[in-house]
Amino acid sequence: MEKIGIVSFNIYANFTNYGSALQSWAVFNTINRIGKGEYNAVLVDYCPEVHLDKDILNPMKHMFDQDAESQHACEVTLPAIRENYYKFEQFYHRCFNKTETHYNYQNFEQIEKNDGITRFVCGSDTIFCTLEFQGFDDGYFANFPCMRGNAISYAASFGDATFDEVTYPILKERLHNFKALGIRENRFIPYIQENVSVPCQKTIDPTLLLRSEDYDTIAADRIISEKYILLYARRYNHKMFAYVDRLASEKGYKIIDISLRAETLKGEKHEPWYKAGVEEFLSLVKYADFVVTNSFHGLIFSVIYRKQFVVFTREQAGNKIDELLELFGLQHRMMISGDESIADIIDYDSVHRRIDDARENSLEFFKESLSMLKNDK
Repeated sequence: MEKIGIVSFNIYANFTNYGSALQSWAVFNTINRIGKGEYNAVLVDYCPEVHLDKDILNPMKHMFDQDAESQHACEVTLPAIRENYYKFEQFYHRCFNKTETHYNYQNFEQIEKNDGITRFVCGSDTIFCTLEFQGFDDGYFANFPCMRGNAISYAASFGDATFDEVTYPILKERLHNFKALGIRENRFIPYIQENVSVPCQKTIDPTLLLRSEDYDTIAADRIISEKYILLYARRYNHKMFAYVDRLASEKGYKIIDISLRAETLKGEKHEPWYKAGVEEFLSLVKYADFVVTNSFHGLIFSVIYRKQFVVFTREQAGNKIDELLELFGLQHRMMISGDESIADIIDYDSVHRRIDDARENSLEFFKESLSMLKNDK
C-alpha cells in the first residue's frame, strides 16, 4: 500500500482555522476512497518556516490587526482560544493517520526513513501564497529534494500573491516540482498552462468533494436548543456585526458568535463560541437558522448544510469568495454595506447540481494525478 503524505497548512498557525482542518480531513478521506486499499493517506505534521516562532496559545504579537481594540478583544478571548486549541489537537490526533515525527525545513529529508513516505499531495488552502508565508515555502512548493517530482497539488491557492521579474522565474521553477497541478482559483491557471509543462486544472476546494453525510460522521450533536444565527467572522467588520444585530432583533433569534469580538459583546443576544472545536463548529453550522460570515469555509459549510446565509467581503479573501459564489450561482448573497436587500430563499437543489458537476470533474483530475505518482515508481 502506497503511503501518500499530505502537506498543507493546518496544525501550525497563529490562530486555529476550521477550514484548514476540514480541508485536510477531506483530502485525507478522498485519497483513501480513491485508493480503495492501494493508497494510505498520512497527514504530515509539518510546520512552515514562517510559523516556527509562533505561539498559538499567545497569538497577540503576530495578529494581523494590531490596533488597541483588536488586541484587547484577543486578550479577553485567550481562555477560549486555548480551549479551542486543545480541541483542535484532539481532532488531529483522533481523525487522522498522522506522522509520528514533527517536520520542518531542518528534518524533512528524514520523512522516508521515519515514516516511509515517498509520495506527496500538497494542498489545499493558500499554500502558494508567498505573501502569507513570506516566500516560497519548500514544503508547500514540493521543493525538498525528496519531494521534487514525487508530488502533486490539489486545489492549491495563491491567495493574493503577486510576482515580478525576480519572483516569476522562481515560481516557474518551483511549479515544475509537481507532476500535476490542481489549482483552486482561476487567476494563475493561464500562466501555469503557458509556462509549466505538467497537467493543470481548476479543482474545487476539497471540502466540497465530500457531502453533508460525511461530515455528520464527526459533527457533534445539537448544542443550542433555541433558534439562532451563527456569526462566524475571520476578521472584524463593523458593518457585518451591525447587520447581524439587526437581523437577530428582527427575527428574535440569539447570536452564536465565533469571533475574536464575541467576549466583548456577550450579553442577551451574543453568546461567545470561539471555544468550539471542529466537531462543534460543524454542529453549529448544521443547526443554525441563518449564517452570517466573511469566511471562505464558513460559506462552504453553509452551502453543504443548505443554510440560508449572507457572506460579507473581507480583505485578502475577495477573489476566492467571488469565485466560490459564482460556482454556486449565488453571487447575490454577497454583502458589502449590510444594507443590501436579500429576500429570496436559496434553491439548494440547483446549487448542489452545480457542485455535483464540479465534484465529478475534480475527482477525475485527482484520480489521474494520483495515478501519475503511482506509475512513477
